[in-house]
Amino acid sequence: MEHLLYFTKQLHTYAGKILYVNLLGMTFISLLDGLGIFLLIPLLSISGILNSSAGLNMPTVFLNVINGLPKAWALLLIMGVYLVMISSQSIIQRNLNLRDVRLHTGFINHVRLETYRAIMQANWDFFIKRRKSDLINSLTSELGRVTSGTYIFLQFAASIVFTLIQVGLAFWLSPVMTVFVIGCGLIVSYFSRIFIKRSKLLGQETSELGKSYIGGMTDHLNGIKDIKSNMLEQSRIHWLMAWCQKFAQERLAQAKISANSQLYFKISSSLIIAFFICLSVLFFQTQGQQLILVVLIFSRLWPRFTAIQSNLEQIAAAIPAFKTMMELQNECKEAREIKDTGGFVEPIQIKESLECQDVSFFYNTKEQGYALQDINVRIRSKQMTAVIGKSGAGKSTFIDILMGLLQPQQGQVCMDGVPLTKDNLLSLRKSISYVPQDPFLFNGSIRDNLLLIDANATEEQLWEALEFAASAEFVRKLPQGLDTMIGDRGVRLSGGERQRLVLARAILRKPSILILDEATSALDRENEAKIQEALDRLQGKLTMIVIAHRLSTIRKAEQVIVIDEGKIIQMGDYDQLAGERGGLFSTKTINFGVNVLY
Repeated sequence: MEHLLYFTKQLHTYAGKILYVNLLGMTFISLLDGLGIFLLIPLLSISGILNSSAGLNMPTVFLNVINGLPKAWALLLIMGVYLVMISSQSIIQRNLNLRDVRLHTGFINHVRLETYRAIMQANWDFFIKRRKSDLINSLTSELGRVTSGTYIFLQFAASIVFTLIQVGLAFWLSPVMTVFVIGCGLIVSYFSRIFIKRSKLLGQETSELGKSYIGGMTDHLNGIKDIKSNMLEQSRIHWLMAWCQKFAQERLAQAKISANSQLYFKISSSLIIAFFICLSVLFFQTQGQQLILVVLIFSRLWPRFTAIQSNLEQIAAAIPAFKTMMELQNECKEAREIKDTGGFVEPIQIKESLECQDVSFFYNTKEQGYALQDINVRIRSKQMTAVIGKSGAGKSTFIDILMGLLQPQQGQVCMDGVPLTKDNLLSLRKSISYVPQDPFLFNGSIRDNLLLIDANATEEQLWEALEFAASAEFVRKLPQGLDTMIGDRGVRLSGGERQRLVLARAILRKPSILILDEATSALDRENEAKIQEALDRLQGKLTMIVIAHRLSTIRKAEQVIVIDEGKIIQMGDYDQLAGERGGLFSTKTINFGVNVLY
């Protein structure tokens, strides 16, 4: 219930007084609907079927007016009032339904935006520890279940109000019979708890199936090249067939619960009313007009119990989704690393150095080992620093800490002597352009991907960045040039072309710090030479941090840092380290034949 109330409060915060207006409208509709009983009784009285004074509490003034009119006029009056009430009820109901749709849609978007904003503001460690597909599932199917469940909860609250009004009107007409119907309803509801429990269990299974499907599809489509090249299509189809079978079983189980619940209530209602009528006629000699009243009140109240039961089952099925979304929002809040700046961030201009002071970092626990330990390094402004080391040595972790993506458990990062904190973190990132080893491009045109970094960039600036990254020539040869669609993750381009576009995007930002993570690894010698010439032109103009394996990339670095097993084991300029005997970076360990370090 805690999770349901959490999102109900969010809905109240979002909608405010609209909820109370809708509730007032539902109350008025309930009153109009309940007054139908009062109109039906004088109608039956006029027809001679029912004596208006037979155990009924009716407004005497209304009855006196009806009895004082000729039968035809009385009938017309009753029908006129009835038509006005039904028309008013229908008009109000229509407006409320439209308001509810707007409210429901707005609330879905509200929760979606709030959750997505919380995810985007979470730190990098939050994403490292979670499966991407689980976040996608939360923002799609689980989000729909949460907002629908919240809406059903409101319907449940409205049903309670509606039922109370109906009970009040029925109690006014006949207290004894109303108490009997309510008592029967409570007894039947008590024994129907099993349907609610089963719905909750199935709701958990629905959440797990949703995670499994989104996760599997994401993995399959991301790894489609491996699947095709290794002829794994049939095994993936078998996986989906097994999932579909579980999904069909789960849907059938849900349908059975709903059908069994309705069957239970219908049979119960039939048994109760049959028992009561037999008892009344055989033992208490009840007249036909009282029996009509019993059926009338029973038919008005019993569907209310059925509707409440149905709402409770649907809410119970959505509880696991409420729990998932609530936990996700809370975890995002705990992992929040930045504040909302309103969109404007002033970049930092590092004048002297970016420095790590006694930095140590571990991913899970200290006992499992440090990813980085006792890192003390100074990266001077407007110089080129190369970071090298074997795979798994800690190079990427080092870069993540420099960019503020990871926070060290010990030590600190300083910019011109000022510690890196949440207050200046965005300013540092605003001054950085990062080119990863695995280039990422969005599904769109080349122009779209470049303008992501600077929406106001001119055509001239776009081509200038492409020229700088040795990309202009191949872009001009494409059918639509800058407007050529490149597919999901840039799949229509070669690996080298993707990497050059990402480099062009980084340069378009005009950063003061450029970080290259194997940025030339997918380029041929000719294009690598062009990129190297561009980087040479940048030396002395901005700070460059390069993770590289190729000698050609780091020969002109003013500083080379060698990392092994999370520690800096060598540091100096290229010639100095190449001449150190026994060092990991030396002429004996460098394989000049293939022109790579590791």
